[in-house]
Amino acid sequence: MDKKKGNFIVFEGIDGSGKSTQVQLLAQQLKEQGHRVEVTCEPTYSRIGQIIRDVFTRKMNADTRTIAGLFVADRLHHLLNEEDGIVRQLNQGITVISDRYYFSSYAYQGAHVSMDWVINANAQSAAILRPDINIFVDIEPKISMERIQKGRDQTELYENEANLQLVRDAYFTAFEKEKDHENIFITPGHLPPADVAHNIWQKVKQLY
Repeated sequence: MDKKKGNFIVFEGIDGSGKSTQVQLLAQQLKEQGHRVEVTCEPTYSRIGQIIRDVFTRKMNADTRTIAGLFVADRLHHLLNEEDGIVRQLNQGITVISDRYYFSSYAYQGAHVSMDWVINANAQSAAILRPDINIFVDIEPKISMERIQKGRDQTELYENEANLQLVRDAYFTAFEKEKDHENIFITPGHLPPADVAHNIWQKVKQLY
């Protein structure tokens, strides 16, 4: 596979809140600088992605293991899809800003699937693509719980603070195993959105 020419910027987070806003803000700033930018979403609008959406809207029922497998398949499809896959866009010199990566929090949420299972299942994606920067918007568990209690539970479907901490720990275990820790940029997510955006922009400018 050809060496990628564009930049791949990934957003991670504890409960997802605020992440989509920051993705859009960063895309706008890069476009104003004259870069070609593509923003992805999760899940995709593929057939697999639609199944995931049906699960989230309770049109279908699925256990955690099944959801984890669906996310793995959806991400790999999005990575390699001939029409609009990430690899093709990077090879065209397009910067891809994504809220996805090859670790799925749904897999180990509730400890129904081990982190080793997640890494092994996503090994193909991990071998193909690594981000230029992985931006981790780190929301404190207490703040996450407050947002969940205000009706934000649809973002990651976490059940309690212990699960949030489990996800936090599992992310960093996975990054360490995959030797991606040098790519991570962590910014506090409880700051005002403009401050978070400023921190992210300062880091991303180092790529260009």
